[in-house]
Amino acid sequence: MALEGDLEYGEYLASECTTCHQVDGSANGIPSITGWETEPFVTALHAYKAKHRDNEVMQIIANRMSDEEIAALAAHFKTLEN
Repeated sequence: MALEGDLEYGEYLASECTTCHQVDGSANGIPSITGWETEPFVTALHAYKAKHRDNEVMQIIANRMSDEEIAALAAHFKTLEN
């Protein structure tokens, strides 16, 4: 969690996330990820990576991400309003 996320890189990576998660913060069956603080966002993605959170799609996606990519996404989604 000590990594500083690259905001621009996070914005670039976010398109895969926003295929399912809504940019406007709505949660129609899929949780909102906008406006999250960094620590809970990073913790959630690492929990999917370690298969401590049960969602096969998120486990696959998180497993492909580096720590730098997770930090960048956390930085980006923190800036978006719910």
